[in-house]
Amino acid sequence: MKYLITGYKGQLGYDIKRELLKRGVSEEDILAIDKEEMDITDSREVSKIVNDFKPNVIFHCAAWTAVDKAEDMSDACYNVNVVGTKNIVDASLKVGATIIYMSTDYVFDGTKDGLYTEEDIVNPKSVYGRTKFLGEEEIRRNPKHFITRISWVFGINGHNFIRTMLKLAENHQELNVVDDQVGSPTYTVDLAKILVDMALTDKYGTYNVTNSDYCSWAEFAEYIFKSNNKLVKVNKVTTEEYLETTGTKQAYRPRNSRLDKSKLEENFELLPTWKDAVNRYNIELQKEKNNA
Repeated sequence: MKYLITGYKGQLGYDIKRELLKRGVSEEDILAIDKEEMDITDSREVSKIVNDFKPNVIFHCAAWTAVDKAEDMSDACYNVNVVGTKNIVDASLKVGATIIYMSTDYVFDGTKDGLYTEEDIVNPKSVYGRTKFLGEEEIRRNPKHFITRISWVFGINGHNFIRTMLKLAENHQELNVVDDQVGSPTYTVDLAKILVDMALTDKYGTYNVTNSDYCSWAEFAEYIFKSNNKLVKVNKVTTEEYLETTGTKQAYRPRNSRLDKSKLEENFELLPTWKDAVNRYNIELQKEKNNA
């Protein structure tokens, strides 16, 4: 089996390669590339690279993820998330590869009372959310596809909410954190494991894939400080209050990002709880610090 990973320099792409190597896949059977090696918006380049390598599986992690910037740079975001994805799908069809696509909770508007299932009607309210959904539609042209809706991602190879909170803890005794957006923090180590499991099956389709249990950003922050022995008071504020006090302009964010994982449990297995994931990530951060 040969594996192609796009967006390798991101948090998830990095951990997918680590997971494949852990399972005994050889380096020469993994092509882990980023935008410097392949511009996904260039159809010829994508076609040539995919055709030369002939992967059995493509993990499509490359994406425009700057949610707020996307509002002012919608064309650039569309180019990466939709045109780029179309190019990957076209190339995957030529070589008969399975494709695994990372989508997002942002495809929903977050106004539902209960948990979102894979069958719920999408209603993205941001440029980022819309382009990721249009990317999903491109992916569906390949019958051998997995669409994974993920959220609140953190991993060792990049910036994330945990790193931001720990950095702020160095010179803040209290912080205002949004308490009316609820979802599931998701560790790329756990995510990579389940994605590789998926790649080895033909249980194609759309799946909600996040760590188990739910919290608000404020609750997430509280647990980050508690588990790292940081004495920082978290003031729970609404999204509106946060935007007002910081004077920032943000893209729309879903208030309810609680995704139902029954389908995942039925076909694969549930990921560990997000608190368990944070505990393991803290150990990884400590190792990074010790090696610095």
